[in-house]
Parts: sequence; C-alpha cells; structure tokens
Amino acid sequence: MQNPKAKQTVKPSIGRRIFNVFVYLFALAGFGIIAAWGIFKLGLTNNNGAVDNNYRYLMSVSELEQMKASDLTPQQRNALWLEQYLKLAAFGKYYPENAHLILEAAQRSDNPLVVDRMIAAASLYTDSSDNYNSFLADLKKVYDSRPAQQSPTVIPWMATTEWELLKPSIMKDSALLVEAGRLTGVEPRLIVACLVGEQIRLFNSNREIVKKYLGPVKMLSVQSQFSYGVNGIKEHTARMVEDHLKDSTSEFYMGKHYENLLDFKTDNHEMERFNRLVDYRNHLYSYIYTGCILHQTMLQWKRAGFDISDRPDILCTLFNVGFSQSHPHDAPRCGGSHIKVDGRLYTFGAIGFDFYYSGDMSDAFPYWDSCFIEDDGVAMTQSQIEGVQNNVSNCGRPEKGIEYRQQEEERMDW
Repeated sequence: MQNPKAKQTVKPSIGRRIFNVFVYLFALAGFGIIAAWGIFKLGLTNNNGAVDNNYRYLMSVSELEQMKASDLTPQQRNALWLEQYLKLAAFGKYYPENAHLILEAAQRSDNPLVVDRMIAAASLYTDSSDNYNSFLADLKKVYDSRPAQQSPTVIPWMATTEWELLKPSIMKDSALLVEAGRLTGVEPRLIVACLVGEQIRLFNSNREIVKKYLGPVKMLSVQSQFSYGVNGIKEHTARMVEDHLKDSTSEFYMGKHYENLLDFKTDNHEMERFNRLVDYRNHLYSYIYTGCILHQTMLQWKRAGFDISDRPDILCTLFNVGFSQSHPHDAPRCGGSHIKVDGRLYTFGAIGFDFYYSGDMSDAFPYWDSCFIEDDGVAMTQSQIEGVQNNVSNCGRPEKGIEYRQQEEERMDW
C-alpha cells in the first residue's frame, strides 16, 4: 500500500520547458560573445600574413620605367612598342589568351610604359617555360640581326615632304570629313583616301606654289578650273550625283534618306553648285559630293552582283575615272590617273589604297565595321536640310567660266 505521505513527482508543464530552453540558449549565446571578445582582445585572431616569394620581382615591375610616357622621344616610343610586340608574338605562341588581353590593352592605350609593365607582370609565370624563353630568345636574335632601314615607313610616298605637309591640312578638316561621312553613310576614312589621292596629285602639279604658300598655313589646294574644290569634282559629275539622289529607278539611287541631301536654296542651281564646290573656307560640300560618288558607285556594282564595298582600291579608282567608266564586272582592277611622287610613279587608286590601310591618322578617321550605312528609309527633315545648306562661306571666288576664257586666250597667244 502506497504511503500517502510520500512526495509525488510533478512533471513541468510544456510552457515551463520551452522557457528553460530559451534560458539555456541565451546563456550559451552570452558565453560565446564573451569568449569571442576575449579571443579578439588577446589578439588571437590577428593574421600577420606572409611575404610573397616573388615580392622583389613584383616591386621591380611596379617601379619599372618610372619616367612618364611624355618624356620619351618618338624614336624611343617606337622602339619600345616594337619590343613589346615582339614579346607579344612569343606570348601568342604559348599563351594566346594573355597575348590577346595585352594586345587589346595596347590598342586602347597611348602609354607604352603601362603595356610594358603588363608584359613584365605576365612574365613572372614564364620563367619555368623553357620553350617560351627559347622562342623569345630566337625572335630577339633574328630581330637584332637585321639592320635598321633608313626610311621610317615602308610606303615610299608617305616618307615625302608632300605627305608631311598634307597631313596637318587634312587634320584641320577632320570634323568636316567626319560630318560628311555621317551625312552620306560612308566611312570618313574612305573619303579621306580620295582626298589624299587628289591632293598628292595637285601638290606635284603645283609643287613650288603649294610648298611656298599652302604648306606653311596647312591649307588644302582648291581647284577652280574644270574640276572644282579640294577633291577635283567636275561640274557634270556633280550634276549626275544630284540626279542619282532623286531618281529612285537609277542603279545609283542611295535611298529615301539621302534624296534631299543636296537640295538647293535658290533657283540658280549652276551658280550655287559652283559656290559649294570652290568654297575655300568650308570644304564640307566637296566631301559630301565625294561620299555620294563612293556610295552611289558601290550600290551600282552591288546591284549588278559585285560587292566592292570593302575594296578601297577599286572605289578610289572609280571615283577618279568617273561614272562614265564605271562598268560592273567580276575582275575590277586598281588604277586611275598616274601620279609621280619623288621620282616614283603611282596610280590614284594605289595611293588611296596605301593610305586607307596604312593606319595613319586612324585616331581621327577610324575603321568602321562596314564602310557604308544602308538607307533607313527616313527622309531628312527640313531643318536637317537647311543645316547642310548653311555650310557655304561668303567668300570671294573666281568668276565662273573664267577658265574657258583663259584657255581660249592661251590658244590665241599660241
């Protein structure tokens, strides 16, 4: 029989047990916080790190060539770029991804010293590569064994006085050339290629005059007899360009967007056209007509089944010989007018080709992904048309037709 006086065990309620669990958890959390604080105060979490085994090399790379890029002479800059490209050639053989990344940086940077540090930094991991080091040594050996050439460029006419005088003159017109490219849907560099051919030709036709008067002030030569403006565009060619813009049935038609590009402000189209082309203060219209000729000729050939949109040699040649000699076929040849420069004979198309692929002035006239922009079908607004029309200077010009009277007077004198 159970003793009624025995103490009975009473189980805690559910609420009491939950309360006890929370008390224990808070106690553990408090203990953990106090322990963490103690470890931190005692400095047990400090990580003193380690010195990288290659620290001296890393330091030397960071301190490499402390001079500024601006302190280098052009010859030093060229020599440094060439040395780096030699190293990149070796990188490309064994480490193509590194070479690609560094080459992209080199193309974006105008500081060869930064690129040199990139190459040196990547070289940290090439010391154990006997194949790479051997290949780089062979490249340097071959490079150093070749005597340096006297000419700074492989293209002879680009090493002449003519070109040195012409380059700054073209750069003065860079904004107009870029604008003409935008308006006509033609890569500005292609328009410049035609300009170079024409100006080199004019320079050699009037060598002493250009050197004495136009060279010092960096002015482009402007024609006013038979062929007009800086690009030597004939009057009948300009009229054909204007007609092609309007004629949607023409094989030269550029599209709706370009129809009103060369609209006139007055009823005297002949005089207005003349004033546009011989304007010696603002050459925009000369470049617009040039761009239209290139675009229209390209479309003529493309519609005939022959794509010459990536052939600057053929496009420059056709610009030079004119619409009348543009007959699409499957074997076009580079040529055009003969131009003698420094004793060498070139063709107009070859000079345009040389400049186009030379890379010279590529900062101002970069290469587009495509040389031509297709018509978007949206016509120009009246304000856009007027914006183009306002690019004619109010300057004194030779009287139109004087060239014919001069020619007749020369015949009579003879």
